[in-house]
Amino acid sequence: MSNTGSHVLVRLFTKQSQYSVPDAPFSVPSKITVKELNSLVNGLLKEALTDTPKLVDFDFLIKGEFLHTTLLEHLVQSNISTEDVIEVEYLERHPAPQPEDSLVHDDWVSCIHGGKQYILSGCYDNTIHIWNKEGVNLKTISGHTAPVLCVSWIKHDESPVCEFVTGSHDQTLLLWQWNPKTKEVKCNYVCRGHSASVDCVAVDHTKTRICSGSWDNMLKIWSTVKKKICGYKAELRVPLLTLAGHSEGISSLCWVDRNQICTASWDHTMKIWDLEKAECLTTMQGSKVFLDLAYSPLNQLIITGSADRHIRLWDHRTNEGAIVKNSFSSHRGWVSSVCWSPNSENHFISGSYDMLLKLWDVRSPKAPLYNMTGHEEKILAVDWSIPELMLSGGADKHMKIFHHTNAKEFIAS
Repeated sequence: MSNTGSHVLVRLFTKQSQYSVPDAPFSVPSKITVKELNSLVNGLLKEALTDTPKLVDFDFLIKGEFLHTTLLEHLVQSNISTEDVIEVEYLERHPAPQPEDSLVHDDWVSCIHGGKQYILSGCYDNTIHIWNKEGVNLKTISGHTAPVLCVSWIKHDESPVCEFVTGSHDQTLLLWQWNPKTKEVKCNYVCRGHSASVDCVAVDHTKTRICSGSWDNMLKIWSTVKKKICGYKAELRVPLLTLAGHSEGISSLCWVDRNQICTASWDHTMKIWDLEKAECLTTMQGSKVFLDLAYSPLNQLIITGSADRHIRLWDHRTNEGAIVKNSFSSHRGWVSSVCWSPNSENHFISGSYDMLLKLWDVRSPKAPLYNMTGHEEKILAVDWSIPELMLSGGADKHMKIFHHTNAKEFIAS
């Protein structure tokens, strides 16, 4: 560590008690780097602990944002005075996801959804695939007459029979049941009402309703409740509610509350809908086409992927100030898909036409934590519903699986 030049006072602290160091200010060079801070903390740990610990890689936070530059550059950019004692939080660096498998399809992999034990994927060859977490193809299902564009589990691993929904370019949604033991699959209901491709679908927390968005600009609500079915022919189901308001196709949607849905559209807007009032509550204006959105129940924030190559973090509850809380810029192509971690309010993944899958931390808007390579064509879908598995599907006909190690250790990070 260089001792030349100006110095600043820093107080190092951590929420990970096993790595605590003395709570006293240290004078460090103002141009100290992350690598040098790592050496400092590891040296302090070596002095404080009787058992010599192995070297640990740490990341450093100043006022909730990761340090990527020299300390002085960060302070200047964040308008933080060098005259004050700088509070620097350190935490063990997030482990790098490891490539685990690559599952081959016969056409573009357009959509993915993981369950507790099983993974759904939809394909441009009109088929749906069910996989186990080890990458074994358990079932290939035909039923749609055009590319499958969205899939979602309704009920899985809770009873002998699993249920899921699929949407397609053929303008229909199909409600399925599948028995993992017998491998039998059956389409119970055909949902008709959209006049163009069904591009997105989401299931509410009660598992009794689904919402769908379409290229016909419409948002529709459907019931998943099963009636007594006679025979083997799928029954027709019509929507419970239809809501109009977008001027172009709906690209993505999610439930943000029991009776509220957020939609994203090619018309450059996002809308919050109230189902009880059957009206749009809020319209949020974007700069380009929205391709995907994801909502986290842990922090109640929304992330969006857009055609301008940026990811944005939104707080739809805000009545004052900026609704966009931050922007994440690193992709070099359209950001086609985003997904929050199921057990961390800070982490999410994104997939892009630049063929990269990226792991992000909301506290690091200037750079992703990791880039995951392997796709040879544009990425169309990502999913992180299974805590230990990051999934991505692309135009190269592959679904990539990355293993997220030590996931439980980072829930509170």
